[in-house]
Order: sequence, then structure tokens, then C-alpha cells
Amino acid sequence: MAHLLILLALSFVVSAVGWFYFIYFFSIGYGLSISALAVATVVIFWDVMTLPVAILSCVLFIYGIRLALYLLLRERRSASYKKILYQPENTARKPIFVMFMIWVSCALLYVGQMSPATFYLNNLAEGAQVNELWAWIGAVVAALGVVIEMVADAQKSAAKRVNAHRFVDTGLYRIVRCPNYFGEVLMWTGSFLICFGACCSLGQWVVASLGYIGIVYVMFSGARRLELRQSEVYGADPEFQAYIKRTPLILPLVPIYSVAKHTWLKG
Repeated sequence: MAHLLILLALSFVVSAVGWFYFIYFFSIGYGLSISALAVATVVIFWDVMTLPVAILSCVLFIYGIRLALYLLLRERRSASYKKILYQPENTARKPIFVMFMIWVSCALLYVGQMSPATFYLNNLAEGAQVNELWAWIGAVVAALGVVIEMVADAQKSAAKRVNAHRFVDTGLYRIVRCPNYFGEVLMWTGSFLICFGACCSLGQWVVASLGYIGIVYVMFSGARRLELRQSEVYGADPEFQAYIKRTPLILPLVPIYSVAKHTWLKG
């Protein structure tokens, strides 16, 4: 429990960047928090650190730093992204209580997402017979997720340089409409898989499960926002209509083509 409190305190400190602009709680603050928590996990459990968990921590650190830098540069260079980021509903002043609850929710979520690796190492330190195979599986799956996300972002940037006014349906976007979100879901699935070899207690399973379910919800919520935004921009294009009818939204081979009507995903 002590290590979770340390990580939670760190998550609060780093994600506090959202007090400058509340969107940063979910974006830049998210990336920086994940990176900070990955480093803290390695430091706290250095004496019992295993290679697969070290690899996973490196993957999450790289992911978080890359995300924060990517969003900062995108905000500076992309007029269209800046327009979305600073639309009136986002810039409207939020009540202090609302800001505080967002801060608390984000800090808790980020610790929950990182908890499988910390539970694995904590239980190992306490003498539990952990299964390293699950740690290796988790690290590989998480790394694959990050690679997919990086490739998807690169392919989208390349496609937009060719035609900035057309939707992207090349590369990974032929398989799924939100491959970057799929990559992130895959990354956190890899992280969560470690729990199966970590000899987790019921409480640990609850914390890890809430963190995993929480980030999957966030990814589907983000996919819904993107779907609605693309429908406004490309909805009249017959090619786009054909594309969204044959291409799953976020999970390859899973026939979920739209979540626009699911208002409970609004976040």
C-alpha cells in the first residue's frame, strides 16, 4: 500500500499541469504522469526489478514522453488542432470543484493503469511465486501496441501532407479507423496481462481492473469524438461513407462500426 501512496502523490504532482488548462489533465499531464510513474516504479522496486518489467517500464516511459512532446508540438504547429483544443466549451472557466474532481480522477486512473507492474514487483518482493512468463507476454504486447500507435501517427501525417482535406484510409487505417487508439488499448492490455502472473490479491485485481477498464473507456470515448468530428467534415463524401461501413472503428476484425449513438461514452 505504501508504494501506491507514493505513486499517487507523484501522479497528483505531475498531472497538476492541468490546472494551467484543464485539457492538459487528459493530454500532456497524462503522458508526463505515465512517464513519471514508470520511472518511479523502477526506482522503488530496483532491488527486485526483473527484465520484462524493466522493458515494460521503458515502453511506458517512452510512450508517455512521446505523447507529451507530440501534443505540445501539435498544439504549436497545427492550426486545426489548436482550433479544436481551444474551442469555447474547452476555454470556458470551470468551477474549482469540477477541476479538483477531474484532477483526482485522473491521478487515480493513472496509478490504476500502472498498478499491474507495481503489484507484480511488490508481490515478488514479499516472496510470492510470480510467473515471469506473463510479464514477458505483457511487455511484448505493450511494446507492439506502442509500435502500432507510432506507425499509425506517422502514416496519418504522411497522408495529410499529400492531401490535408481527405480522410485517411491507407496503411493501418485500411484495417481500423482509429489504429492509434487500438495501439494504446493493446499497450494497456499488455500491462494488465501481468496481473495473471503476479499472484494478485482481490484488492489488487480490483485496482488494476478499474485502471484498465477506465483507459479502455477513455479510448472508446475518444474514438466517438473523432467519429462525430469526421462525420461533420466528411459525412457528405460517398467514399467516406463506404469506408466507415467496411472498416471497424477501433478494434480490428471486431464489427463495431459506430459508437456515435452511445452517449454514455461522452467524456
